[in-house]
Amino acid sequence: MTTVVLASRSPRRLELLRSAGLRVQVHPVDCDESPEPHEPAVGYARRIASTKLATALTDTSWPHPALAADTVVWSETTAAPLGKPRDRQHARQVLQALVGGDHFVTTAWAVMHPHGAPTVDHETTRVWMRPLSHDELERYLDTDEWRDKAGGYGIQGHAAGLVTRIEGSYTNVVGLPLAQVLQALARGEPQP
Repeated sequence: MTTVVLASRSPRRLELLRSAGLRVQVHPVDCDESPEPHEPAVGYARRIASTKLATALTDTSWPHPALAADTVVWSETTAAPLGKPRDRQHARQVLQALVGGDHFVTTAWAVMHPHGAPTVDHETTRVWMRPLSHDELERYLDTDEWRDKAGGYGIQGHAAGLVTRIEGSYTNVVGLPLAQVLQALARGEPQP
């Protein structure tokens, strides 16, 4: 398989898929990403990935596999998704809840092969971050890297210096568990 339709605006997902040698047709979709009351993070991510895929498929039919994904950050103490910070103050609050301990990053993905049924799966990675002083946190916030990022950070950028270790898929924390998604895409390929 060489082409996939990506129902996402994420430059990180696009870059990951291209790094795997795929041709990518970007077809971003808009959908309501509001969490349901008391919705756990993993269920939320799976629902949003499914909704994004369904929305992409209602626009047109694709001759290539279609892929949608959603990434959430959460902790054991609050199973709800932390979401993307609304502003700098919210980013500060979210990051203060993450640094000095561990949390989880879950990416759910939905795949639809031509003439097939959609499938949904997810991957979770555990992430540990070092404690930060007030000044270190403010310097990180000054980078504006927290904007449009689940949990207010991107592990592939300045936040790489905040993460002390991970357990699981690195690319999952970036925004797409590439090995697992490639397996899902390959399952629908015609066999020689």
